[in-house]
Amino acid sequence: MFRIAIAQINPTVGDILENEKKVREIIEKVKLDKVQLILFPELVLTGYPPEDLLYNKNFIATAKESLERLRAVTVGISAVVGLPIMENGSLYNSAAVLSDGELRQIVNKSELPNYGVFDEKRYFTPAETNEPVMISGVNIAVTICEDIWVDNELISEVCGRPDVELILNLSSSPFHIGKTEERRKIIREWAKKQNKHVAYCNLVGGQDELVFDGGSIVCNGEGEIVASAKEFEEDLLVVDIPVDDGKSDSNAVINQPLSYPENIYRALTLGVKDYFEKNGFNKAIIAVSGGIDSALTVAIAVGALGKDRVSGVAMPSYFSSESSLLDARELAQNYGIELDLIPITPLMEAFDSALEEKFRDTEQGVAEENIQARIRGALVMAISNKFGSLVLTTGNKSELSVGYCTLYGDMAGGFAVIKDLPKIMVYEVCEWVNANPDLAQIPQSTITKEPSAELRPDQKDSDSLPDYSLLDAILKHYLEDEESIEEIVKRGYQEDEVVKVLRLVNSSEYKRRQGAPGVKITPKAFGKDRRYPVTNRFM
Repeated sequence: MFRIAIAQINPTVGDILENEKKVREIIEKVKLDKVQLILFPELVLTGYPPEDLLYNKNFIATAKESLERLRAVTVGISAVVGLPIMENGSLYNSAAVLSDGELRQIVNKSELPNYGVFDEKRYFTPAETNEPVMISGVNIAVTICEDIWVDNELISEVCGRPDVELILNLSSSPFHIGKTEERRKIIREWAKKQNKHVAYCNLVGGQDELVFDGGSIVCNGEGEIVASAKEFEEDLLVVDIPVDDGKSDSNAVINQPLSYPENIYRALTLGVKDYFEKNGFNKAIIAVSGGIDSALTVAIAVGALGKDRVSGVAMPSYFSSESSLLDARELAQNYGIELDLIPITPLMEAFDSALEEKFRDTEQGVAEENIQARIRGALVMAISNKFGSLVLTTGNKSELSVGYCTLYGDMAGGFAVIKDLPKIMVYEVCEWVNANPDLAQIPQSTITKEPSAELRPDQKDSDSLPDYSLLDAILKHYLEDEESIEEIVKRGYQEDEVVKVLRLVNSSEYKRRQGAPGVKITPKAFGKDRRYPVTNRFM
């Protein structure tokens, strides 16, 4: 048997010394379990993705110095550690194999992803060679993330060698809906194709918009998962790999993947938690309207930070219904958070008075509605500045897609928790929250009432937008599936509805460009995934 450990850890981008410390402590820990080799995630020493920090020579040098210090820790054990390495003027995404206090080998990433959130060709040079490394008498092929996701001749050759007995994969694969299943399928197929064990170590933690969900696994040569780590938290797997008879240790831990929508809830809470912890923010403040979006934002924030670090502010106008205020108060009570009440009617009247001459002989409309949103934005930002709380915005993906949001109003804030969550998914996650006995309840009336911005009498979202089930379906076809008007219409949608939605999406890019970052949940999120020009007339 060959005993390996998979260290699924949560590093912080740029905090190389602290990341090194975590790696060192885990290496020392697994030595007590007689582990022969420990595997860490891709670029674990720098965190992933380091983006343009990779252009900083001191950054690269610091990572190399960290690796040098780790060599001494590997006396009596082997470790595979990810970091960027400069060789002959070229930068590589590398895996360093340390063994018995020596740097045994550097393996560079061959397949550099350059789609969606990935920009690796901007920074790295692809490997031209990959040779196996012998550890404790076991010949091992080391691969890095995308290397086993595509048909790569170099990687297929090294993994397919008859003398190779085990394949390792260091990964930093971010979460989105469906990614867990896709990832497991690829790894299982690769193990079966090579007829060898594959040990896969994935990063965990939040990094700006990205959340890495972990879920590290070990597959045998038949493509069966014989060990798996937890999702959305740090974990350590110790697995005995039979390098002689091909059968796996029956005592290995197998954690089942989380189902929808629990995985969405966990991704959002981890994303918020790490955004606060890694950036040094202490408290969150949320504009609580009594609507479902702000309710879910409160639920996520409390789940991530605890009730003592979350507060709300309700800012009713004379258009706000009494039921919405009651829902806001019930939500705050259920979640145990402080709720301040600041009526904005006097401020609205002050704006009306200041603009009376300029707006004379015009009809009231969107401008007056947006003033209310901007009053609320100014108030919540003032509280944020005064007490050092980060504002969490509450807009969902459906609204942001079509511009049903107000710049410097409800978009004002530091982190947009549910910006990549379509409205229908907001409802589904809320229903899951209320079905979970371990979580506080979202008021049922918040879930069942018709959505409204409450910026004019009897206003409903459906006055301006298609029904959310229809809107979300059209948006998925356009944004995620990249289908044209003609292709979407062929699916049975009315052409005028499709054209209206697509025009709203395209004309709202300038708003989204100025919005706060938020957690990526869908396969194609706004921002890094979808980079459209603001000035754009193509339809």
